[in-house]
Order: sequence, then structure tokens, then C-alpha cells
Amino acid sequence: MFHGGEWRDAAQWPPPESRPTAYYFHPDGTLSAESPKASERESTTYTFDPAHPVPTIGGGVSARLRDGAFDQRERPDFPGSRPPYLPLGSRRDVLVFQTEPLAQDIEVIGPVQVDLYAASTGVDTDFTAKLIDVYPPSPSFVRGFDMNLTDAIIRGRYRGGVLKQELLTPGTVYSFTIRPFDTANHFKKGHRIRVDISSSNFPRFDVNPNTGEPLGANRRMLTVENTVHHSAKYPSRILLPIVTAKHAKE
Repeated sequence: MFHGGEWRDAAQWPPPESRPTAYYFHPDGTLSAESPKASERESTTYTFDPAHPVPTIGGGVSARLRDGAFDQRERPDFPGSRPPYLPLGSRRDVLVFQTEPLAQDIEVIGPVQVDLYAASTGVDTDFTAKLIDVYPPSPSFVRGFDMNLTDAIIRGRYRGGVLKQELLTPGTVYSFTIRPFDTANHFKKGHRIRVDISSSNFPRFDVNPNTGEPLGANRRMLTVENTVHHSAKYPSRILLPIVTAKHAKE
């Protein structure tokens, strides 16, 4: 696969022509610039079992395995994958939000931020976010290709910063800010912009046992129910640094 790409020079980062643009999560799994309506279902809940974490399939230079872009599908040479090696997006503990096929090319250049409203039945848990370029089916990849671009994680007890630990109150909705590494990607016409939300990405990140015990010294693991809100009151979203069509051509 040739993803394309080119070197560009800029006097500053992010480029001044990029604009943070909000894409909102919706209960039907869509990702769009339209904010949630009051009539939409307010949240989606999934079960997070730390004994069966989402496996890391590629990633940045700290992926601990093979870095780089891979089709986001389980495979035997990545730890944690299990037969029949299905797409990560088919897991019940991965929430997928994606746009319709793009009507035109879109360039994303700069920092990425996910503003997530979520709750848990546990006193501690993690939330992960991954930005993906969804390729349509082609002769070379008849099932399409879900290319990972950038990802990150936040631990519930550190939602206020790494120097402050505060456990969660079960059932309470919190605001989490997840900041994946900056990226620069050309989403081509016909592709989809996708965001995966889950609670693990192992072994890139250590698995949260969800018990609230001292990290690295837990004696138990707890399965929890994690809820992502996507309502008018709690509009979870991703902020993408979009370069306007005018500047993208320059």
C-alpha cells in the first residue's frame, strides 16, 4: 500500500492555516460536524474486562512492538490476538464512530484532542482514543484497510493531572481530555475518518485492573461497565486540525 505523503516546510507548528474542527460522536456510530440532538440516545455502555484487553496493532514509536501503521485487525503475530482474528472494531468493548465516505479530500495537520464525557461502575478505569483512516475496499485489500494514525489514553484517577490522584465515584459523569500525538494526514475522497474509544490498548499501555489499588501492586482485577456519553448535555467529540481546501492546494 502506498499511502502517499510529502515533505512540507512551515514557519510554525501547528500551521496557522489549520483550524480545530469539532466532530461529534453519535449513538448510531456516526462522526459528524453536527452536534448531538436532544432526541438522540444519550450514551453507550460497554463491558471492560482487564483480563481480555484490546491488543495493540501498531502505533507510535512507543508501541513496544512493531511501530507504524497496520490494518486494525487482530493477527497471530501480535500478542493478545485470538482466532478468528477479527477487526478490532468488531469487539464489543470498542466503540466506533466514523464519518460517511468523504465527499472531498481533507487534510488534518496539527494536534488532536478528544473531549470525552464518560462514567464507570468502577473507582478507576482507563479510556483510550484512536484516530483511524478507513480505506474503502480495493483489489489489493478487498476488505478495506483501517489504518491507525495516532492514539492515546487517560487513566481515571489521573484525570486532573499526573501529580494528583483522585478515584472515580461510580456512575458519575466526568470530563476527560485525551491528547493523542500530533498528526499530519491526507484523508482522501471516499475514505472515512474514524475514532475508536475503548479502555485498553495492550501492551502499548499497561492494563488498568479497575480496583483502585496502588498501581503495579494490585491483587485483584475487576470487570466494569464503562459508559460514553454523546448527548446535547455531554457532547463527546474529537477536535481535528483541518486545513481549508484553499490552503491544502497551495
